[in-house]
Amino acid sequence: MYITCLDLEGVLVPEIWIAFAEAAGIPELTRTTRDEPDYDKLMEYRLGILREHGLGLREIQEVIARIDPMPGAREFLDALRAEGQVIIISDTFTQFAQPLMEKLGWPTIFCNELVVADDGTITGYRMRCPQTKLTTVRALHDCGFDTIAAGDSHNDLGMIHDSKAGFLFRSTDAIRAENPDVPAYEDYADLLEAIRAATR
Repeated sequence: MYITCLDLEGVLVPEIWIAFAEAAGIPELTRTTRDEPDYDKLMEYRLGILREHGLGLREIQEVIARIDPMPGAREFLDALRAEGQVIIISDTFTQFAQPLMEKLGWPTIFCNELVVADDGTITGYRMRCPQTKLTTVRALHDCGFDTIAAGDSHNDLGMIHDSKAGFLFRSTDAIRAENPDVPAYEDYADLLEAIRAATR
């Protein structure tokens, strides 16, 4: 029994923080988990910049409403879901994810939650559990499932290495070079075939 576990940003949709950085004209916010492996450090950095500029949840959600899935992502996801169970395991937040899930046909997503003040200021965040992606795939293993995982960033490597089969998708040259044992793909058709082959 298999469950395919996918990262969200960079795999199915564009990076939310990069889109917001470009819309707001704040290049410092383009840093993602591709650049900074320590997620807590990255989030504290982001929240500090938001405070500096007086920006909150409303401004970010306005940008997210204009983000569409990557070309071919919905079809790729639909093909996977027609053949087996799929869970998106993301370090994004429920307040960011909902409009994107609607555009992807409401797949299952496990993600985190922002702490937001009444005035919309983002004051913090709550992670579901430590090492959310690795912890989740190990819990699925305990439930009797094998997992197949795909992602693009440092924070995906735990679930990729711990799964029966794992893949990098549209990752950076540096991450691919650091993980030569992980097959890397750029096209949804190739990734779909690799996932299918792993379940045979």
